[in-house]
Amino acid sequence: MLGRTYDGEVCSIARSLEIVGERWTLLIIRNALFAGATRFGDFQRRLGIATNVLAARLDGLVTAGVMERSSSAATAEYLLTEKGRDLRGALVALTDWGDRWAAPDGPPIIYRHDGCTGEVHGRIVCDACGAEPDAATASRGPGMPEEHADGG
Repeated sequence: MLGRTYDGEVCSIARSLEIVGERWTLLIIRNALFAGATRFGDFQRRLGIATNVLAARLDGLVTAGVMERSSSAATAEYLLTEKGRDLRGALVALTDWGDRWAAPDGPPIIYRHDGCTGEVHGRIVCDACGAEPDAATASRGPGMPEEHADGG
């Protein structure tokens, strides 16, 4: 069985998975971002998720700073923080991948720009020249500890 953390990894993907990698978590964020869900009951009805699992995922998102919970217990709302809203691009990119590789009848959902209704897609763009590269390589960044610099 896989462990729940990636302590040996010095990688932002691994660190991100510790926050959003559990089953249901990205779907909760999707419903908050694109369907306007804010209340426990909204998430539960739309996803059909067990209440104990939903409570654990929402608590984890609040602890991680991805969502914040309003203080009113009876009508508590779970609102995305800036950190949570920043996942929009990742979810759109995952949707694009799923549309290409896991949607045999075509895209089940199309994200649209509120300003003009055009379709929204994730793109990889070079910061220097603006090109959309077919391939990219990984190189050492400023957050890589010296002891891992040689890949070990």
